[in-house]
Amino acid sequence: MKESERIVVTEITVLMLLVWLGFLVHQSPRFPGSFWGSMLGIAGAALMLVPLVYSVIKRVPVLRSHLPPLLSMRTLLAWHVYAGLTGPILALLHTGHKFDSPLGIGLTAIMLVVAISGFIGRYLYLRAAEDRTTKEDLLAGLQDAYRTLSSNFRPAQVLEFASSENQIVSLAESIADVEYAIKTDELFKRFFRLWLKVHVLIASIFYLALGLHIWSAIHFGLRWYWPGAQL
Repeated sequence: MKESERIVVTEITVLMLLVWLGFLVHQSPRFPGSFWGSMLGIAGAALMLVPLVYSVIKRVPVLRSHLPPLLSMRTLLAWHVYAGLTGPILALLHTGHKFDSPLGIGLTAIMLVVAISGFIGRYLYLRAAEDRTTKEDLLAGLQDAYRTLSSNFRPAQVLEFASSENQIVSLAESIADVEYAIKTDELFKRFFRLWLKVHVLIASIFYLALGLHIWSAIHFGLRWYWPGAQL
């Protein structure tokens, strides 16, 4: 993710949180069942289904190998991120900041957890990956300098011997520090794999709750659909 893309995604995430906090100053109990409220809910649900496309294709080799030339996993991941954050914004607007039913409260809470955890996990993972590449390059440079200095080491004179010895010791300490940092990154990588499993589990629960919410909306009727209904 480029820096400009990271800034845009961060801004969308902040906007989502601001929209959610709108319940402190605004409530419209009848808006969710109105025409525009329903349209926002449908659009939000459709966008939140987009991340499933990336998740399914990523885990099915046959689908991944038959992607169109202009469609890459990187493009699908971008859709996954943007749709996964924009959909909740529309869904929050759909609620009219009315959080009365247990299903609605639970669905909203899980939705926010999925979106925020996805943003944080993706952001931290990219940062760690970038730092890992930098550290590996630094380690390679330090090891080359250490080998060069060691091969040219000649304790011919006392002052030169002391200077070379100090440089070698300093390089060895730096190499040890960088290697320790890389091992720490490996621990983070294992943590990220665990986080990913938890993220997928929470997302699965969210989609089940979303399906139940859609079913209840259809089962109990849409007010704007019926002639003469009050909006």
